[in-house]
Amino acid sequence: MSWLPISSRDNPHLQRLRKLAQDGSAYRKLDGVWLEGDHLARAAVQRGLRPALALITDVAAQDDALHALADQAPRVLVVPAALFKTVSGLESPAQIGFELGLPSMPTIDPLADSVVLDRLQDAGNVGTILRSAAALGFRQVLALKGTAALWSPKVLRAGMGAHFGLRLIEGLQESDLAALRVPLLATSSHADALLHEADLPQPCAWVLGHEGQGVSEALMRRCALRVGIPQPGGEESLNVASAASICLYESARRRLAGAR
Repeated sequence: MSWLPISSRDNPHLQRLRKLAQDGSAYRKLDGVWLEGDHLARAAVQRGLRPALALITDVAAQDDALHALADQAPRVLVVPAALFKTVSGLESPAQIGFELGLPSMPTIDPLADSVVLDRLQDAGNVGTILRSAAALGFRQVLALKGTAALWSPKVLRAGMGAHFGLRLIEGLQESDLAALRVPLLATSSHADALLHEADLPQPCAWVLGHEGQGVSEALMRRCALRVGIPQPGGEESLNVASAASICLYESARRRLAGAR
């Protein structure tokens, strides 16, 4: 491995990292992912992923733990904090970041407990859903075209490392879901049953729709079951990430209960 001090804003490595950090879809063209901060960097390493490059401030390089983390990369660029800020997409930049090669996209596992994202726009919602999916045992996430880019820096930050434990497949058409051999479930105001009373199939795929429009009519017709989430407080609807967590938890709770 090599440590290389960088002082020029125009260094080609920094120009590349700047694009990855500040353009949410750049990873598709550059085949790389920007992980900013030691939490995401450690999460990737713990999953056995090796970064292609590390970027660290000269101050952080004096910290033994961060120095050792940077050493996971074959090449380490050391920059002043002011130069790191020109790369970062954050108001309060971290002190270390990794470039990771874009993981290859797997094929659809037809029998996996899954989450289907139907044109979700908000990166925070998408990342939160990925985090809930990973925590509750839904290891496959299928994102239809129009959904926020799964490997964008904003989704990565909201996912808090969940990406590295999931099968992530994006850019799908609705017709691609025919590969699934598990029932599709969705929440709806025209529900067949309330969530806690419904007979939830195991395994299954929960479909989560656009923040304003919900699940498309065509995709809703594919769903084997539509459930409602009781809201005794009287609100009209729940945030999609909150609804996802509730539904995934109920499925996971029953899965665990059935295993006893």
